[in-house]
Amino acid sequence: MQYYKNILETIGNTPLVQLNKICAEIPATVLAKIETTNPGNSIKDRMALKMIEDAEKSGALKPGGVIVEGTSGNTGMGLAMAAVVKGYKCIFTTTDKQSREKVDALKAFGAEVIVCPTDVDPEDPRSYYSVSSRLAAEIPNAWKPNQYDNLSNSQAHYEQTGPEIWEQTEGKITHLVVGVGTGGTISGTARYLKEKNPNIQILGIDTYGSIFKKYKETGEFDKDEIYPYITEGIGEDFLPQNVAFDLIDHFEKVTDRDAAIYTRRIPREEGIFVGNSAGAAVAGLVQMKDRFKAGDVVVVIFHDHGTRYLGKMFNEDWMRERGFIEMPKPKSAIDLIEKHKDQKLVTVKEEQDIASACELMQKYGISQIPVVNASNEFTGALNDSHLFQNLLSNPECRNQTVKELMQKSFPIVKHSDSIDAVSKLINKENNAVLMMDLGGNWHIITKYDIIEALS
Repeated sequence: MQYYKNILETIGNTPLVQLNKICAEIPATVLAKIETTNPGNSIKDRMALKMIEDAEKSGALKPGGVIVEGTSGNTGMGLAMAAVVKGYKCIFTTTDKQSREKVDALKAFGAEVIVCPTDVDPEDPRSYYSVSSRLAAEIPNAWKPNQYDNLSNSQAHYEQTGPEIWEQTEGKITHLVVGVGTGGTISGTARYLKEKNPNIQILGIDTYGSIFKKYKETGEFDKDEIYPYITEGIGEDFLPQNVAFDLIDHFEKVTDRDAAIYTRRIPREEGIFVGNSAGAAVAGLVQMKDRFKAGDVVVVIFHDHGTRYLGKMFNEDWMRERGFIEMPKPKSAIDLIEKHKDQKLVTVKEEQDIASACELMQKYGISQIPVVNASNEFTGALNDSHLFQNLLSNPECRNQTVKELMQKSFPIVKHSDSIDAVSKLINKENNAVLMMDLGGNWHIITKYDIIEALS
């Protein structure tokens, strides 16, 4: 029988996959190291297990101990997975910029997660670094891996990632491209590869708001370089001991927007569902295309899985809110309901009283409401101006049925009707139209939907 004794034995030996469409501008052969095939769906499984095993050997982590760490999610996943197998408890601190999916994933393994503010200095007692250190000091039998300064992190990649890449490329690798956060991946892998061939170029991907690039180029730790950024998994506002600047030949900065856009492009153009640091790495690759020539073999690390960014880079509303993508110009009626397409149409029954209709309109903040009969067919409509005039002249009409006071029903348009055709139906006598979407759900379109879509 072929099987592993536990899930930890499946870590490593991840595949190299050639990138084609998204790197069409680059003359070299570009190969992605797909770390999502690790059991925790990220490269951090490698160093998480290594840190735990080294701590067990040194006695820093004792049986039944508590692992306390500050993590953006992926290291926590690796630690939590190993902790389940080995019998440890986990408490993680993270920042409020991390995706909800990452936090929920950690909790799925039974870990406790404490969310801390992003926009504070590392030394601030509220930072996720400081909170994790305080908890590690206060909790009996606790151990803090400290992935940033724990050199077992980079050692894991010296022992595993570097040799794998060297063997998979038959020693033909000429460039390594890696997003730099803790520095363990790039430094450990680089140390092994440069021992094999000192001419291999090691290219680190940094983000705006991080200090790595300027520190590498000037040796100056410039606090003016530090400001909040959106990109996850890369960049820092301090210098982790795992970042071996002497092994990194160049840092390339990538904007939050470009990182997010390329994150979305990778699955659409290559069929590989990966996360934000992969998007940043590919964006940096394209920016550096003049560094590569025909015959070069470029390996880029794809750190983690796209499922951890469903609420962010893979959510169009989130992207639009940050100006990373524009709302497409509306072409037909169905485009006009984009902002409320998931909302159920609010209606009122003919036999209900006017007071009930007013309560519904107030509850949902709407100025008009379609009226339906017992068979849910549209038979009329009410609008706030009409109701106001009637209630003003006769307050007792609130006890009348909706059928007695309703106006004519809103016109019905097709989802494919042009915006011009829809707008012609909305006038002083008629405040809205109704439309059925492709799924059979009804929606209301008002003049405000048209104004917002066209503005």
